[in-house]
Amino acid sequence: MGDDPDDCNSRIVMPKAMVRLSAGRVRFSISEQAMCFLAGANSIFTGDKLLTTPNNDFDADQQMFKLLGLIPKAPSFAEDGEKSFEAKNCDEQTVSASG
Repeated sequence: MGDDPDDCNSRIVMPKAMVRLSAGRVRFSISEQAMCFLAGANSIFTGDKLLTTPNNDFDADQQMFKLLGLIPKAPSFAEDGEKSFEAKNCDEQTVSASG
């Protein structure tokens, strides 16, 4: 999610999608990140660095979640080759966009 107004529309158009805050969050204050969550973001990339871009560290994210009253969801991995929700949704959107 960035400065594009369409980012907020993602939640309306794709209510079950993971709208993820990514690299560059380190420039956002906690209140700015909170606004992103209020606008529909429901996921973040975490870790000290994303490829070559600095990122908020894990402990800072945990403190932000606690301050904002957010409860992190445990990661879920598809078992036995089952496609994740995102992969299924992507396939459906690709089919509907092409046909």
